[in-house]
Amino acid sequence: MSAEVIAATPAPKAAKDYASDQEVRWCPGCGDYAILKAVQKTLADFQADTAKTVFISGIGCAARFPYYMSTYGFHTIHGRAPAFATGVKLTNPELDVWVVSGDGDALSIGGNHLLHVLRRNVDLQLLLFNNEIYGLTKGQYSPTSRVGTRSPSTPGGSLDTPVSAGNFALGAGARFFARSVDTQQKHLPEVLKRAREHRGTSLVEIFQNCIVYNDGAFGDFTERSVAADRQILLEHGKPMIFGKDADKGLRLAPRTAQGGKLALEVVTLGENGITEADLLVHDETDRAMAGLLAALQPPQMPVALGVLFCDPAPSYEASVTGEVDAAKHSHPANLAELLHKGHTWTVS
Repeated sequence: MSAEVIAATPAPKAAKDYASDQEVRWCPGCGDYAILKAVQKTLADFQADTAKTVFISGIGCAARFPYYMSTYGFHTIHGRAPAFATGVKLTNPELDVWVVSGDGDALSIGGNHLLHVLRRNVDLQLLLFNNEIYGLTKGQYSPTSRVGTRSPSTPGGSLDTPVSAGNFALGAGARFFARSVDTQQKHLPEVLKRAREHRGTSLVEIFQNCIVYNDGAFGDFTERSVAADRQILLEHGKPMIFGKDADKGLRLAPRTAQGGKLALEVVTLGENGITEADLLVHDETDRAMAGLLAALQPPQMPVALGVLFCDPAPSYEASVTGEVDAAKHSHPANLAELLHKGHTWTVS
């Protein structure tokens, strides 16, 4: 290869090349820093074109994200980021669109918009930073806060049943739902990679620590001392095994023991003759099983991480483009002819 050709070949982009020149301003120790790092690494792994990448956000701590990316960005209004993102994708389907939202932004004022982007299946990645609190507005309880959460807006403890992002997504007809944790810097980029590869709306819930207003909210399954026994990392086609010694697994519980209800149970390999053959094998196309996995809660059950559900379908913008193209071929191109086509009348 000649020196001229070598000189003309651009050097591969590194994660730092996707960072903007803006000072990152989150609270020291905030989980958002780790998510930002994971996203930049993911874009570098794909060698994403910054001129064809756009980050869109609503309101909240997470909404600062577009300022810190060396791509196009749009800081929109509270809860409406999915609506703006839908317009961007319909106008320019070639753009790689990422939506960044917090649990309050997405599931409170933005719940309606989240529902519709999921059911429409617009081809974009939606990252839901879940810290179970309103961080930007000083620690009020959010839609995902647990019962009993004490906050400035619930001094006696929250009485609301929290929203499950996973079951919300599956109920809305989402075709892709995954989970990870802010600090899992090997796992999170792999989940983001799967989300970007999926054609359609990819919702990724990221458990993110708010060190100021809800510190340690996920410690019951993210602390190093308990993580292995309280997390199950799902892989399509692989048995549902977890535990520090990889000796625990999930299987369907006998219905007689659950009052006839469908439920999962934790079993230990080697006990009572339990073998790997007795365990469930993860099928990420099974919506019903994804719902059961999304509902698992520690300490009795492990939290399910990874791709819980992935069952692709035609994306919304592809269908819209097809409909527009068909209309162009079947209708007159002349405006006057179109206006006078079919039933017309003269008003005298």
